[in-house]
Amino acid sequence: MRKIVLSLLAVTTIFQSCSNDNDNDNNVETPAAYEFARNGNSTVNFDGQTTRIKMAQELRSALQVNTNTAAQLQGKFAHVQGAADFVDATLNASDKNIRSKFAASKDYFASNTTISIGLKSQLDAWILEQATVVFPNWNVAATAGTAGQLQQSGGGPIRYVNAKGVLLNQAIAKSLIGGLMSDQIMNHYLSTSVLDDASNIANNNNNVVEDGTNFTTMEHSWDEAYGYLYGNEANPAMPVLGADNFLNTYLDQVDADADFAGTATAIYNAFKLGRAAIVAKNYTVRDEQAQIIRENISKVIGVRAVVYLQEGKASLAENDMAKAFNGLSEGLGFINSLQFTRKPNTNEPYFTNLEVTAFLAQLMAGNGFWDVTPATLDAMSATIAARFGFTVEAAAN
Repeated sequence: MRKIVLSLLAVTTIFQSCSNDNDNDNNVETPAAYEFARNGNSTVNFDGQTTRIKMAQELRSALQVNTNTAAQLQGKFAHVQGAADFVDATLNASDKNIRSKFAASKDYFASNTTISIGLKSQLDAWILEQATVVFPNWNVAATAGTAGQLQQSGGGPIRYVNAKGVLLNQAIAKSLIGGLMSDQIMNHYLSTSVLDDASNIANNNNNVVEDGTNFTTMEHSWDEAYGYLYGNEANPAMPVLGADNFLNTYLDQVDADADFAGTATAIYNAFKLGRAAIVAKNYTVRDEQAQIIRENISKVIGVRAVVYLQEGKASLAENDMAKAFNGLSEGLGFINSLQFTRKPNTNEPYFTNLEVTAFLAQLMAGNGFWDVTPATLDAMSATIAARFGFTVEAAAN
C-alpha cells in the first residue's frame, strides 16, 4: 500500500488562535496537522468512531470464517454492550455498534425512517444469507442458481458466492463505506443541522465545553466526522492512509490514480481548516470546507464503483468468473453506497435510493452476475461517471 503523509509541504504553521473576533473571517489559517488545544490540553476526540471502524474490521473478517453462526455475525453488526461479540475485549465493553449508525444521518434519514429501516434490513438479510446459505455450501462448486466456491484462474484465491454470484462479504463491507462512514461524515456530523443544533453556536462562541470534557459540542461534532475517515490511523493528526479496509484505504487508492491525484490532500486540508474555523468562530469558512469534503468523498465512491464494474467486465471477458464476481461484488457495494453521497451545496445525493435500487435490480436480474452483460456494465459505468463529471477511462486506467 502506497503511504503518503498528507499536506506536509502545503502548510507549515499550526493554528493556535482562539479568538472570539468574528470580524477576522478571512484570516483562518490551515494548520499543519489536525491538532487543537484549549488551555494546553487537546480538544480532539473521536473515540466512538475509532471503535466502530474496529468493529467493522472484525465483522469484515468474520464474514469469511464459515464456522461463524448468523447470531455471531449479527452480534458484530448490532453489538449490545457487554456481549462477547469481538476478539477485542475493549469492543465488547463498548456501548457502540455499527447497525445503529448505518443509514442514520440526520439530514438524509431523520424524515426517511422507512428507507433507513429498509437499508439496515438489507444488510441484516445479507449477513443471514452468508451464514445460512453461503457457509453451508463452502465446499460446493458454485453454478448459476447455486451458492458455493469458485477459484480464480491460475490457482488464484477461492471466492465464495451466493446463488447469483455475489460475494456477500464484499457487498457488505463496501456498503459500510457509504452507509456508515460517508453518511455519518457528510450528512450528519458536517451538517449545519448537527453543528448548529440548539445552543451550539452560542456555546462555541463563548467556549462553553461539554460537561467533563475540554471541547465544545460543535468542535466534537467536526472531530467525529474526522474520526470516521482517520480514526484507525497510527497518528490520526497526520494520516498516511491505508489504515483500514474502508473509506480511508479507498481514498488512498483513488488518490494514487493520476487522474484524481490531490483528492486526499483536499479532504485533509478541508478538515483541518474547517476545524480551525470553528475555533475562530468563522462558520462561513467552516461550511465551505464541509462542501469540499462532501464533493471529494462522494467522488471516491463514484470512482471506485466504476473501477470495479470495469474490472469485473474485463475478467468476464477472460472467462475468470471468480475474479469477475469478486470485482462486481465490490462494485455492487459501492453502487449501494452511491445513495449516501452528497452534491455540494445541496441536500441531495448524486444518486437517489430509487436509482440505486434500480441499478441493483439490473445487476441481480435473472441469475445475477452469471447473466450480466458487458453492455450493461458499460452503460452503468457511463451513467455513474457522467453524474460525477469524470470519464470511465479516467477511472478505469
